[in-house]
Amino acid sequence: MKVAVLDIKGKETGRKADLSDDVFAIEPNEHAVYLDVKQYLAHQRQGTHKAKERAEIAGSTRKIKKQKGTGTARAGSIKSPIFRGGGRIFGPRPKDYAQKLNKNVKRLARKSALSIKSKNKAILVVEDFNFETPKTKDFVQVLKSLGLENKKSLVVLGDSNNSVYLSSRNLTRSEVVTSSEISTYKIMNANNVILCEGAVEGLIANLNK
Repeated sequence: MKVAVLDIKGKETGRKADLSDDVFAIEPNEHAVYLDVKQYLAHQRQGTHKAKERAEIAGSTRKIKKQKGTGTARAGSIKSPIFRGGGRIFGPRPKDYAQKLNKNVKRLARKSALSIKSKNKAILVVEDFNFETPKTKDFVQVLKSLGLENKKSLVVLGDSNNSVYLSSRNLTRSEVVTSSEISTYKIMNANNVILCEGAVEGLIANLNK
């Protein structure tokens, strides 16, 4: 599949990028996409939640009232969960939310996500660009030229570029990653995927291993 390469002003350069059908035009596997997105979101959870149970509460251990004759239920400790300030029953404990997923399924999921975007004409190929100094204004101007200033966008670079990355960091609707950092969640979360010309070959190679 041939796609026109644009410059940062949104005009065609006259070159074409070859987007492999094995990556950008497969029959999408929605279940693989679901599993990969689910794993990504699960890995974002820290799992450091913790509530104190009755054995961990600081307080007296004396029996707070006599066993019988009070007309109310017996109570042996002020740290009991039924009292205010007592321990919590079955409270949250630290937990690892990591999930395992086969590498081939992850590759299939990323290919499926890219194929969905390609089918919806939501993939652009732009020539490699750089900024002399990091400036958000310059990055916004590139998005405006491409007609994407008001949409969620994912910019995929061939190699890490600190100047471009820092220029985009303040924007909530745009994210910059390298071809090796791309994920199914980030692809699906963006309205448009902007592939830099130098990232295409590496991305295809990574997904066809």
